[in-house]
Amino acid sequence: MVLPEEQELARLEAEQAELKDQVAAAELALQTAKAVTAQFQHRYYKAVGRLYAELDALNAQIANLRTKQAPHDATLKARAHAAEQQAKKSAEEAGVIEAQPKPPPVITTSLRQAYRQAVKLMHPDLAVTEYERRRRTELMALVNLAYERGDQKAIEKLIEEFGQDPEAIVGDDIGSRIVKAIRRIAQLRRRLAEVHTENEAQKKTELFQLRQTVVKAEAKGDDPLGDLARQLTQQIADRRNHLEAVSGP
Repeated sequence: MVLPEEQELARLEAEQAELKDQVAAAELALQTAKAVTAQFQHRYYKAVGRLYAELDALNAQIANLRTKQAPHDATLKARAHAAEQQAKKSAEEAGVIEAQPKPPPVITTSLRQAYRQAVKLMHPDLAVTEYERRRRTELMALVNLAYERGDQKAIEKLIEEFGQDPEAIVGDDIGSRIVKAIRRIAQLRRRLAEVHTENEAQKKTELFQLRQTVVKAEAKGDDPLGDLARQLTQQIADRRNHLEAVSGP
């Protein structure tokens, strides 16, 4: 005969397992959104970042030249300052991307599966003591770094080592297990809400939305980044001609 407390434990553990799946899926979605955004950022700046930097630099030169020609015009001074700041920002952004040795790795299906398994096993919100939470937080930080690098073997090694850790071994009576399950369920619910909030914020970023627009256009056979690069190249040529014209003989 199954005791009432055993039935309750079974119910709680089933709910906990479902929440673990949901949290793992949500964490995976968040980290993947960050990863694909980083991949697109690298691609975007490689395609047009240097062109934007060059165009902004030309605009700053033209604005400064106009200021020298009319040194008492406050409006021209303000425009020149704004143009210089924009040129500096564009150059820094393009430089950061150029400094990267290679673009972020492609997120494969097997890498996603390994990450999801690690989250379900090691997530800090499965801890019932502060010591265990700290330990799991450190491990998940390593898992996230490995995911960003596309290092599936590193994630699998962390999973294996976690299972062999003596601290992972627990053995309690039914009453204690019920209390632990209740606490873990509450923690998992909180984390699920947090991840959903973070994911929504990530999707609202300008870069993420730009990527979505580009991906949709490319799916139709268009080349939005190539078109933009060609437009910028023409604008650069026009601004160079304009700079020569206002510079005078």
